[in-house]
Parts: sequence; C-alpha cells; structure tokens
Amino acid sequence: MLRRQARLRREYLFRKAVEGKHKTLQDKKERIKRSLQEHIPIHGDLKKDALELQEKLKWTDEGPKRAAEISGESGGANTVDSKDDEYRYAGCEDPKIMITTSRDPSSRLKQFVKELRLIFPNAQRMNRGNFETKQLVHACRANNVTDFIIVHEHRGVPDNLIICHLPYGPTASFNMSGVVMRHDIPDIGPMSEQKPHLVFHNFKTKLAERTMSILRYLFPVPKEDSKRVITFANHDDFISFRHHTYRMVDRELELTEVGPRFQLKLYQIKLGTLDELDAADTEWVYRPYMNTAAKRRFLSDEDGWQQEDEPEG
Repeated sequence: MLRRQARLRREYLFRKAVEGKHKTLQDKKERIKRSLQEHIPIHGDLKKDALELQEKLKWTDEGPKRAAEISGESGGANTVDSKDDEYRYAGCEDPKIMITTSRDPSSRLKQFVKELRLIFPNAQRMNRGNFETKQLVHACRANNVTDFIIVHEHRGVPDNLIICHLPYGPTASFNMSGVVMRHDIPDIGPMSEQKPHLVFHNFKTKLAERTMSILRYLFPVPKEDSKRVITFANHDDFISFRHHTYRMVDRELELTEVGPRFQLKLYQIKLGTLDELDAADTEWVYRPYMNTAAKRRFLSDEDGWQQEDEPEG
C-alpha cells in the first residue's frame, strides 16, 4: 500500500512538471504570435528561439482550445490541469467525508461537529483521540475517503476549518467566525437529510472559482425534487454559510432556516494533503500585513488571484 501511494504521488508530481513545461512553451508561442500580429518587436528573451517557435506556431500549435487546456485558463469541462485533477470525475460518485476535531474537544465543539456531519450527506464523524494526522490521513486513503475535515476551536468556540481533499490535495484552510448552532436558533426547523441544492453568490475571480470547487464537491449531485438549499454568499471575502429548506404555501415560497450559521474566510490553499503540508507547494496564501491588503478583495474582483505568484516570505 505504501509503495502504491508513493508511485501514485510520483505520477501526480510528474504530470504537474509536464504541465509546467507545456504552459511555459505555450506562453512563449502566444507572445511570438502577438508580436507578429501587432507588428511589435519581439522581446529579447525570445529572439534566440523565435524562428523555432514560429514554426511550431505554424505546424504544431492546436489553437486556443489546446492552449486553454494546457494553461488551465478556460475553466471549462475540457480543462486538464493538475490543480483540478482530483475533481475531474466529480459527480460520477458521491463524496465520502470524514469529520473530526482537534484533540480534547469541548462539549460545544462536539455538538457543532455533530451538526456539521448532518450538513454533508454521506459524512461520518470520528473521535480524534490520540491519533496523529498522518495516521488519520492514511486510514482515510485506505477507506476511499474523498475529503477529510478537521474543526478547531478557541475556548469552546469553533474558529478554524480545514478541508483536505484526498488522495493528493488540495488542502484549504478557513478561519471561522460568527458560529450560531442549531440549538441557539429559535423556532428552528427539522434537519433534512436530502441532497441539497447549492447557491454560490459573488464568486467572480479564479481564486473564487477554485474555492467554489473545493466547497461544491463536498456535496453530491442533488435530485430535482430536493427541498433543501445551502447558500455560500461572499461579501468582502467573508463567505456566509446558510442552510434552509423551502416549500410552497398558497403559491408562495416559504423558507425555513435549518442551521447552523457561520462565516468562513479563506487564508491558505496548499497543493498537498495534511500529512505533507510542510513539503507541499503553496497555491495561495492570505497576507494581511501587506500595504494593499485592506483594499484588496480576492474573491470578488480580478486582482485577487495575483497573490499566488508572490514569494511566501
């Protein structure tokens, strides 16, 4: 089993390396093509290989569709990209989710995890005990778990949510705030176990699409007659989670909140699993101490994804 996991991991890293080479080559060909079309001088770092790249443009380039597939910029169903490699077949099978907590959880955190388990169809809750993260991840891989979720707390208040997609990642980390549990909401409705419809509001950037994929594929494909709705609404990079059921009363739509409520704020995406975070590449990280951090919105404007290319230090 360990040799198989190592081999699969090497194959995954090799695909990533090949995609990087293809993307670099495609970027050079696009720059040459733009220079020829707009009649502008070719950049100095491309002059040495300009003739060879021009020949590849003429005979081997397969057009914008192939370019988008290699660079992962199209976002469509035909995109082949290592970042979305694990979600390529999402929807064919229902996800299998394991939820646990930090060590020695409080009674309030245990209650919240029980409610969180009911949100995700086909989810199971596990007591953390003295197990290490590496042991838990290996056990989840061996049992075909698709997503491993850990909830942390501070003085009895849930404050951190980590979603690790298996077997290779990504691992997304969210700060959690404004948690209101089901038993704290007056006149709460019964918890439905139907597969929910999902609503995503104000997710506009590439980072937002990436975040939306991580959250979306925690849920199976719902049936058309499902009366359960889960909403992820982005406002100033805070993702508000709301859970409702609905019904028609006298030809009017009536919403009933089911709970719980909370807000999520993304602060990191790693291209790896929880047991290898120190060695994994950082796809994106939030840096609140930069001069422009207070003005930037990473999920609702076109400047948010640029931070992934900045050095970690």
